[in-house]
Amino acid sequence: MNLRLSLPLFLFLIIVPQSIQGSIFKTFSNTLSPKSPPYSFVFPLTGNVFPLGYYSVSLQIGNPPKEFTFDIDTGSDLTWVQCDAPCSGCTVRTELQYKPKSNTVPCSDPICSALHWPKKPECPNPKDQCDYEVEYADQSSSLGALVIDQFYLELLDGSSFVPRLAFGCGYDQHFPSAHPPPATVGVLGLGKGKVSILTQLVSAGLTRNVLGHCLSTKGGGFLFFGDSVIPSSGVSWTPLVSPKYNNHYTTGPAELLYNGKSTGLSGLKLIFDSGSSYTYFNSKTYQAIVKLIGNDLKGKPLKDVKEDKTLAICWKGAKPLKSVLEVKNLFKTLTINFKNGRTNSQLQIPPDSYLIVSKTGNVCLGILNGSEVGLQDSNVIGDISMQGTMVIYDNEKQQLGWVSADCDMLPK
Repeated sequence: MNLRLSLPLFLFLIIVPQSIQGSIFKTFSNTLSPKSPPYSFVFPLTGNVFPLGYYSVSLQIGNPPKEFTFDIDTGSDLTWVQCDAPCSGCTVRTELQYKPKSNTVPCSDPICSALHWPKKPECPNPKDQCDYEVEYADQSSSLGALVIDQFYLELLDGSSFVPRLAFGCGYDQHFPSAHPPPATVGVLGLGKGKVSILTQLVSAGLTRNVLGHCLSTKGGGFLFFGDSVIPSSGVSWTPLVSPKYNNHYTTGPAELLYNGKSTGLSGLKLIFDSGSSYTYFNSKTYQAIVKLIGNDLKGKPLKDVKEDKTLAICWKGAKPLKSVLEVKNLFKTLTINFKNGRTNSQLQIPPDSYLIVSKTGNVCLGILNGSEVGLQDSNVIGDISMQGTMVIYDNEKQQLGWVSADCDMLPK
């Protein structure tokens, strides 16, 4: 099982000033759709919460184009791919890695200064490559150099275009031995920072600064850029807050309800992170949830099972389970209640959005103690709690939205 938690502990971000965007965001428009921009894009996803622990997208990069699979991650900005430069610690075969072709960004380029801002890049020779390093909360990391290459992107009507986008060529990877690495070749950074693929497309005038995803409970789903696939009604919205030191999609303050009743837990700020398999609450909130669920299960046909190490807490039934649906009625819905002025927006997290069935047929709690993995007081809504829901990150209006959706059907 891959237990991912993607929030970067440190990252030298690329903050691209308007004055230098033209140097890297040039778009090859010979295959552009006849429609006027901004365009919308939809990308099919593969993957699941368990047992894989991630959702991924396939993109074609380079000339001639080569397909790479990326772990989608709204919790970080930088997109990177394992790189044959050569590579240390890479988890995929050499032929599946990206091969740079004299397309590294020199450290004298203004974008390299932006990458290391507010610090200055170490640049003994102006022709040296521009390096990056990122470490995630699950202790995995990637080190490499910034490169620029063509991305082949297809529109909903089948037409395509080929923008040049900046991303990381990662030649030194580290994954903690406790958690097997995903089978993907890299990470698609979808955070709010200037270096994210979406922001680069927006800077080129090609799409709206809106993205979203729909993760299917059956596995797969879709990712989208632009706003044309968002339903015209039924979407619940809450404002995004802007922390000073990161580009996470943070919401709140909110209160937690259990079975529709107040838990007394309020003032919660929550980060929506598609790069995290599971949902994390701070220690106080986590312990309260565990206690509420435990009290509810007293006298029910589920017993604690310590020998199942799939997740921190698992329960065993009278016989091995095949689906969460078999015990869903024994658990209650969690609700995140956002108070937006005079109105409330509620994100429902039903039992099948916080439980999994392990390989041994036990049911396990997909809510974890964030304080135990270095998140301090942060709360993270991960993939498990976003299944069966279209989640919309609207950077133009600085709001986050959600609506129940059929994630098995690609928008047309």
